[in-house]
Amino acid sequence: MKKWFLGVLFVLILGLPAYAKDSFHVEVLQVSKINPFDWAYEGFVEELAKNGIVKGKNLVINRHIIDADADAGLWKKVGILMKIKSAANEIIATKPDLVLTISSPATKYSKDKFISAGIPVVFTSVAVPQAVGCASLAKAGSGFTGSSLYLDPVKAFKIAKLALPSVTTMGIVHSDDDNAVAFVQEAKAKAKTLGITILTKQVGKSDSPRAAAQELISQGVQAFGVPIDAYYALRNYQPTRDLLDVINEKNIPAVCFCHVGFSGAVLYVGSDFKTIGAYSGSQAAKILKGDAKPESLPILVQDDLTVLVDLKTSKKLGINLPMGILQIAKDVSSERK
Repeated sequence: MKKWFLGVLFVLILGLPAYAKDSFHVEVLQVSKINPFDWAYEGFVEELAKNGIVKGKNLVINRHIIDADADAGLWKKVGILMKIKSAANEIIATKPDLVLTISSPATKYSKDKFISAGIPVVFTSVAVPQAVGCASLAKAGSGFTGSSLYLDPVKAFKIAKLALPSVTTMGIVHSDDDNAVAFVQEAKAKAKTLGITILTKQVGKSDSPRAAAQELISQGVQAFGVPIDAYYALRNYQPTRDLLDVINEKNIPAVCFCHVGFSGAVLYVGSDFKTIGAYSGSQAAKILKGDAKPESLPILVQDDLTVLVDLKTSKKLGINLPMGILQIAKDVSSERK
């Protein structure tokens, strides 16, 4: 009788789906403590909940944030890299079902460790997938997938040109942030096709953008672009305020190529961090439930870009935004700060 019972039990266990679990364990690794990454995390957790994976109910989720706000010279970069590697080892030791990486550095310098340990990885808030080791913009690779903030400069500058048709020269102040550097390089090449010349100046993450902005103004820029760059969100958006103070004094408009928590730019074109985080949540849900392998899921991007305008700033600068922009945009004052 006992042998018969054990035999039946063995058959039943074999017949259970591999994903039949009543709880899930997710670890999160993030580099830089900024509001947009909080929104991406919120979107991720909320999307998991929509798929029946609820924090505090059947989901244990732990978040590890590595503060990289300081200007990262060579030795500081090495220190940050070591912190990422150390955090990755600690996470692996907990044997999670999945890891979410937030930001390009977190993804680039940890994913291989997780994948080698057999832990699936989903990333978010990465602007250039190829820069973190993805095969292409659409496909990640073995053991991982994610969502991207990638913004095609041509698409972005077409909208910017619609809002500011007379602009032929744009200045961009940026840091060595991977996302910013990649965007600037691509923008310089592609904006020319639309008759826009891009002039740039790189600054350290602990620097104010004031001097760089004034130098670009002296070169005749007619507008400033704010790229996807963690630099602008540091110190409670102080670099952003510094830039806007300098250029608004000269009645020069700013175009922000992302959707972040500040007002003062005339136009905002880009991806919404919470939306991108939710995309990663939907991917993670499929992986956790056993419905898909990470490598089978394409990288997700926000096809319908978020377009916002700041009507108060445009009025202050004497800029009449065309109806074509006003019909597709929301006022930034209606969005989160």
